[in-house]
Amino acid sequence: MNDMRAIADRVEIEALRGELTDAVMMRDYDRVESLFTPECVVRWPHIGREFAGREAIRAGVEWGQGLWEFFVQNVHPGVIRIDGDTATGRSYIQEFGRLRDGGSHLNYAIYHDRYERTPEGWKFAERVYEVRYADSSPLPGSAST
Repeated sequence: MNDMRAIADRVEIEALRGELTDAVMMRDYDRVESLFTPECVVRWPHIGREFAGREAIRAGVEWGQGLWEFFVQNVHPGVIRIDGDTATGRSYIQEFGRLRDGGSHLNYAIYHDRYERTPEGWKFAERVYEVRYADSSPLPGSAST
């Protein structure tokens, strides 16, 4: 593989990760669904949830976002390892928000990802969310309206 292809792949995968964060934050569930392969699996072991296939992933993200009064996710780039038309990577996550039931949540986590090159570009093939730290102390601030 030439160096320019490897650079382009890394840029495209990083753009994919950024696109997903934006789609979730903007609650654009059509866009969320479009960023996964048809057979993708998303696992959230910390709450015992797994979503297989684009429609289930969309429904899972929509369900999850529906729990929040407000939600903010910050994503920090991690490693990307490319092997032809597949790749693996990690993203480092900070999330916080207030749930509609009044609970608060702050966590630091890692997404462990697998990606596949498709005719439409790189897509997520698997995402596994590993929470490393969680805090449910009440958030003192308020949501902007």
